[in-house]
Amino acid sequence: MALTALDPRTALVVVDLQAGIVGAPTAPHSGAEVVSRTVGLADAFRARDLPVVLVRVSFAADFGDVPPGRTEAPRSGGGRPEGWDVIVPELAGHPGDVTVTKHNWGAFHGTDLDVQLRRRGVTQIVLTGIATSIGVESTARAAHEHGYHVTLATDAMSDLDAEAHRGSVERIFPRLGETGSTAEVLELLAKTHG
Repeated sequence: MALTALDPRTALVVVDLQAGIVGAPTAPHSGAEVVSRTVGLADAFRARDLPVVLVRVSFAADFGDVPPGRTEAPRSGGGRPEGWDVIVPELAGHPGDVTVTKHNWGAFHGTDLDVQLRRRGVTQIVLTGIATSIGVESTARAAHEHGYHVTLATDAMSDLDAEAHRGSVERIFPRLGETGSTAEVLELLAKTHG
């Protein structure tokens, strides 16, 4: 489906493009491709004075803030390398950007993301990041539930598994918002925001 609109106050929300995640093997796009496309979007948003939100996942040194609960999948324990939760340098260092630290898959629960967006008058978000079926999808679901218009730049996200990425893009995202390529988002941004 083609993208139809970008609201006057649209924000770019970037999920987990940080040192310890971008280097993981991802499909169908590499971490470097996701970062490069996201940088292009971030530059375009900044040039139009539209908010850029950099979301990172991090935990306390003792992992006491890791979500509890039984799961069938093994949990990754401690031993994260120093700096694994640092936003990649290609995106970091812009003083006007908002940084949100999350301790869950989604960027809304337990953070001030909703407050940060609403105080800036944001009514729509464009999402990018890794992993499509985890952090990006969880954030998209919550954004939809919070009443935001959701746009998903599907070539500026990737997953640990190509099939999981495809499942989110084809089955879930059309129910939460509109999907398109980075080029389509940039084209619409140029048309609607000069």
